Amino acid sequence: MSATSFQPIAARPAPTDSRSLPAWLRRNLFGDWKTAGSTIVLGALLLWFVPQFLNWSLLQAVWAPDLKACRAAEGVGACWGVVAEKFRLIIFGRYPFGEQWRPLVATALMLAMLVASCTRPLWKPWLAVLWVVVLAVFFVLMYGNTLGLTKVETDRWGGLPLTILLATLSILMAFPIALAVALGRRSDLPAIRVFCTLYVELIRGVPLISVLFMASFMFPLFMPQGLTIDVLIRVLVGMTLFAAAYLAEVIRGGLQAIPKGQIEAAATLGLSYWQIQRKIVLPQALAMVVPSIVNSFISIFKDTSLVSIVSLYDLTGALDMAINADANWKPFKLQGYLFIALIYFIFCFSMSRYSQWVEKQVNKSKGR
Repeated sequence: MSATSFQPIAARPAPTDSRSLPAWLRRNLFGDWKTAGSTIVLGALLLWFVPQFLNWSLLQAVWAPDLKACRAAEGVGACWGVVAEKFRLIIFGRYPFGEQWRPLVATALMLAMLVASCTRPLWKPWLAVLWVVVLAVFFVLMYGNTLGLTKVETDRWGGLPLTILLATLSILMAFPIALAVALGRRSDLPAIRVFCTLYVELIRGVPLISVLFMASFMFPLFMPQGLTIDVLIRVLVGMTLFAAAYLAEVIRGGLQAIPKGQIEAAATLGLSYWQIQRKIVLPQALAMVVPSIVNSFISIFKDTSLVSIVSLYDLTGALDMAINADANWKPFKLQGYLFIALIYFIFCFSMSRYSQWVEKQVNKSKGR
């Protein structure tokens, strides 16, 4: 027998730390020549634009509500003085100046409830009761005419309180409607299925502006003589029905993703239709479409800016009213739009981050 010679294996390179900054840069920004080229071009554009924007928006900006200083800095620095000058009109719209503590408190309560509703340890049955109480307090504070508060008609509500009210109530009312419509479109009963299908297709076939116009101007023509419905209620119903149609299709997509075998197995075990939907189908379907649901919520929040066409001055409408009514500050309208864009971004970004947190929680439950 011939002796076999020992052949050592060549040493392999030591593993690199993929979590280090150089490794992250190499993997994400300089992986190949195309990625590296794009990074260099975009980096150069940012190096050119960002310093100029910071100089215009911060370093050379005028912060005080000084019209002469703003005119002197025009073209060189931003005039945030327009926000300081028109702040209360932008945030609260045409609400009486001396009573603006009421929408401030009402909006703070609404925001506190939204934060509480997004906090998992507070998901208790009493939270729904608290929502009813807070909404009642909101309308009492805003409308008044009781408890010694002066009456303020809904057509004088505006700014951020109106935007948050419309977005919150539209989402709260649209979700159960969308859930029922999504289940109806998959129903075995032809009448229910056809009705839900017609509703979705008719609503999605027209823009939201048309729905608001019909709700505000055309719907009262069909009402009996002497019977009127407040424009805020009509707009809220229009936005809710519009949002529910789109949200129903999102939920239906999640329902269709559930394997049919799970439903058949549940029926074999003797579960009723509603037990199957509540315990098996809906928890999985809604978890699958969390990003799309939150995307619909973000669209609802931004769509509130369209109510200005029916003489309700939300955040965007209040800005237009505040700036256009004063010719002296009209040249600085861009800064006003940037201000409310920041408000929209904060709310939409918060919803997006919350959506990511929900997805992580769902993925944890799947991994168990």
